Parts: sequence; C-alpha cells; structure tokens
Amino acid sequence: MDRLMLLETFTVALDEGSLSRAARRRGVTQSAISQQIKQLESMVGHQLLHRTAQGVRATRSGELVYTHAQDLLGGFDRLAAELNQMQNSVSGDFRISVNSFLGRRIIGPLLIDLDRDHEGLNIIMRVEDRLVDVVRENYDLAIRSGRIGETDGVGRRIATLETVLFATPAYLDRMGRPEDPSDLTRMKFIQHHEDQTKGFFTLGRDGIEVQAPIRIGFTADDPDLIMHAVLNGSGYTRAPSFFVEEQLRSGILEAVLPGWNAPDKEVFAIYPSRHAIDRRRDLIIDGVAARLAEIRARGRQSVTRPITA
Repeated sequence: MDRLMLLETFTVALDEGSLSRAARRRGVTQSAISQQIKQLESMVGHQLLHRTAQGVRATRSGELVYTHAQDLLGGFDRLAAELNQMQNSVSGDFRISVNSFLGRRIIGPLLIDLDRDHEGLNIIMRVEDRLVDVVRENYDLAIRSGRIGETDGVGRRIATLETVLFATPAYLDRMGRPEDPSDLTRMKFIQHHEDQTKGFFTLGRDGIEVQAPIRIGFTADDPDLIMHAVLNGSGYTRAPSFFVEEQLRSGILEAVLPGWNAPDKEVFAIYPSRHAIDRRRDLIIDGVAARLAEIRARGRQSVTRPITA
C-alpha cells in the first residue's frame, strides 16, 4: 500500500482519537484502519499507538512519526496544488516545432495572438521541415503534415487537408493536359520529402479510386523551393488547396486532372506524454484544429471548388 496513504491513516486516527471515528472519516472499516496502522508499524519497526478503551494515543515513536507525517502530507498537498496550477496556467517557456508551410500560414499567426494574450507565456517556435523527436530534443509540441516520423512521443491526427495537383498553364501547354490518371507518367512530379509517394497517387472520382502512376523529377524539403520549381515550369506538384487557391483563381496556376480528387494530407500533433496535462499545448492544438476545419469548410463552400478538386 502507498506509504503516504498509511501515514494519512495514522494521522487521521490520532486526530480523531479513535479507530472507529477514523474509519468513518476514511470511508473504510475499522478493521481496515487497524490493518493499515499495523502495516505502518511493521514498516518503521516501532509501535506507534497505545490502544485503550477510551481510544488511541501516540507512543513516543508515534509522536515523532506524526510530526514528520504532517510535514510530508502537507508538502505533498502543496506539490499537488502547484502542479495543478502549472497544468492550468498559460505561462512559462513553451517549445514548439512546425514545418514551414503550416508555420507561416497557420500556426505562426495563431501563436503570435496567443503570446499577446498571455503576459507570462514565452513561446519558442522553430520552423523546420525535418521530423523532430519531441522527447529527445526537448520539445513540448510538434505539428506536422504528411507523417509523424520516428519519435518516442505520442502522435494524434488533428485535421486533414484537401489537396490539389497543379502546374503552370505554360507547362501544361508544353506537355499536354492529362485527361486520364495514366497520362501523368509523361509529366515530372515535384515531390516534397514528406510525401513519400512510392511511384503512385490514389485519385478518386465518383466513388471510384485508381492508382495513378507518377514520375518523380525533383524532391526537396522546402515548400518555397518546390513552388519555385513549379513556377519555373519544371513539373507539377501537390499541395493543400487553400495554399494555392488565389493562384488557381487568377490563372497563374492550373489544376491538373481537375475532375479527380487528390489524396488528403493529414496533420498530426506530437507531444512527449499522453498523460501529462498542459493547458498551453491544448490551446495550441485546439486552435490549429479549429482553424484547419474552418479552412476545409470554406473550401467546400467555395464556388471555385471544382477548379481545385
């Protein structure tokens, strides 16, 4: 049995002056109280109570144990109160790793607002497109799209993003606009390192899914470099629809196979422990999930949705 529980039972017995009253206060039987005190006496190797017809009183050893027990139990209560305050506060240093795409468009602005609203909070944000290990690298949170990577932390999906295949009109003029998923093999795919496409995409239309073959022409871990390659006419790529909705609407970019739905991209939150409570972490995850859900809903309602499907 937990030693703090035994000490608490012992102090309650002395405070009440009676095993029966201690049993009522603790919500157990008098026999259970007696057994717990005997267990504590066996543990410390001393008799702690004198039992009389009038009740119980401490021996000299019992008085010493009672004094220390009060300090230990009081210290534990203060520890629990401080931990509870820490769990529910929005203050202190908070280290978060995000990829550049989500960091610049979604999470960065959200964290700036959160930092402004909480005077004691110090957010340390790293924008990096590698997959970090939140435990070994001492991060409070990482948010990633595509995949989690290897980590000793806990990962959970918090959102999905609709994606679109796209290229420049000039590139499609030169290569020919594909009419069927099999036509993608004549075009070069500019791949983000997180995608790990393995040579095909699952494309869907009217409830039917096909494995569309792709030919990878360039791989990078920087979204800006990938966009530069696409705008330079090096090939086509895939990205969340909202990331390129303005360019698609203006005609700078053009959807590839607009009648087919590209696979969604999942967004994950990764943190060190499933059991630790952290109000700061929960605020950020909830804020990101709500923002991405809003973007997804807006995309479905948009009149331009057929263009970016």
